[in-house]
Amino acid sequence: MRGSETYTTFNSLAVWGRMAPITLAEMRHVKLMNRIDTKYVLSYDEVVALLERSASAGYRVQHIDNARAVGYDTLYYDTPERQMYLMHHNRVLTRQKVRTRTYEASGITFLEVKNKTNRGRTKKERIAIARSHFEAFADDGDALAFFTLRSAFRPEDITPAIATRFLRMTLVNAMLTERITIDLDLRYRDVRSGRTASIEGMAILELKQDGLTRSTMKELLRDMRIAPLKVSKYCLATMLTVEGVKHNRFKAKLRDIEKRLGGLNIITNR
Repeated sequence: MRGSETYTTFNSLAVWGRMAPITLAEMRHVKLMNRIDTKYVLSYDEVVALLERSASAGYRVQHIDNARAVGYDTLYYDTPERQMYLMHHNRVLTRQKVRTRTYEASGITFLEVKNKTNRGRTKKERIAIARSHFEAFADDGDALAFFTLRSAFRPEDITPAIATRFLRMTLVNAMLTERITIDLDLRYRDVRSGRTASIEGMAILELKQDGLTRSTMKELLRDMRIAPLKVSKYCLATMLTVEGVKHNRFKAKLRDIEKRLGGLNIITNR
């Protein structure tokens, strides 16, 4: 499935009749900006099966303008040498990613700084910016001040590197202690060369929790024999679209994804 077909298929699933909605206003209580993330790779058929189980377990689904699968447009910044990517590749535990993101349904755009600690926690901070500053956040005075206080990088040393687009569904448990995002139809583009790539039929699920509570979602995934798989959309996109970039450590990741999906269909435009 591609593009509008994916959107139509997942927004029209019968399971939504059994899953209560949650609004953007209610989602403010489950931001989990300082959290532990656990990632999984699923096929589309597994996503549908998991949604059925999630409905029975009392999970709610986020609605935006009556849609459950909504578009996200993300732009990652990096140095000319792609230092942020290489830090991740080289297993540097304390690292950072910088991105701008637009929520297509609402048109709201943020500058986001994500820090990973050496204890495995992710802390994300963000500030709203104008859509016109999506590709040049430093042109926004407030965003520039925000970034300068939170990043070890200088704004003049980073530029747009990788663009991603995907559809996202968001689930929340009844206690509002965990949030699950499921990303579908992922499309990657190296901004600097124009090369594009995608892995067909792959969904990335991310479980975000404070780490102190029991997770029903983990139990559902365990019952389906779906094990965690650490995967970064930014690193995967860089590996697939940037010629000559160091990626030895991520080759095994692609093999793991291939096993998880029962095959690997990579579409590239080089």
